[in-house]
Amino acid sequence: MRKILKENERIDDLQINNLKIIQDKNGFCFGIDSVLLSDFAKDIKKNSTVIDLGTGTGIISFLLLAKTNINNVLGIEIQPDVADMATRSIKLNHLEEKFKILNCNIKDILLHVPKESFDVVVTNPPYKKNNTGGKNQNEKKLISRHELLADIFDFINSAKQVLKDKGTLYMVHRPERLSDIIYGLRQNHIEPKKIKFVYSNPNSTEAKLVLIKAVKNAKPFLNVEKPLYIYQNNGEYTDEVLQIYNNQKYT
Repeated sequence: MRKILKENERIDDLQINNLKIIQDKNGFCFGIDSVLLSDFAKDIKKNSTVIDLGTGTGIISFLLLAKTNINNVLGIEIQPDVADMATRSIKLNHLEEKFKILNCNIKDILLHVPKESFDVVVTNPPYKKNNTGGKNQNEKKLISRHELLADIFDFINSAKQVLKDKGTLYMVHRPERLSDIIYGLRQNHIEPKKIKFVYSNPNSTEAKLVLIKAVKNAKPFLNVEKPLYIYQNNGEYTDEVLQIYNNQKYT
């Protein structure tokens, strides 16, 4: 395993299907948002073709390959070293036939893949607008967290370009960007169908994350699901989150 690692990298066990992932200790490591999105998207139909916009380490795609019966995944990642790290994780897990990485900007996606060729888009895009909030000096973290190279509207437009008619988009983002997200979705004829707010605990007054499911060229009808709480008031994970971290494969 040491041969596939570069300086400052480590191998983490995903605790499901013996999957492992390479992460840069000094870069952006995945959090619970990616885990929650993979669970939110567990209703993906069997044999679907999936594209992961801004895949990073590939965490969402690895979890979906373990939890669902999707056919294959294409991960799009703009940072060459991060794309290389994800590719090495794919080789580590012997998933070369099911999961591939493309190193490019999501805004240039149609230069690399046919239009309207995917059943599903999943994405965990940068949350913060450029020139807002404190910026981490680490370039990898900066690109992962701030809209330096592509903004939320670019991600939604790219999703529109690659999704088939009635194809589905799954996204995790911050609630404060929800108005921009819904505006962008409707501008691109992707109708929001399901929203789930995520709170730190039952006493939290503001949601921490929002999970969104939207369908291209669908009729308007939005279902707001009951909220998900990450922690109980005693600081332990809730039963719902523990179930999400469960090793069992979804059917």
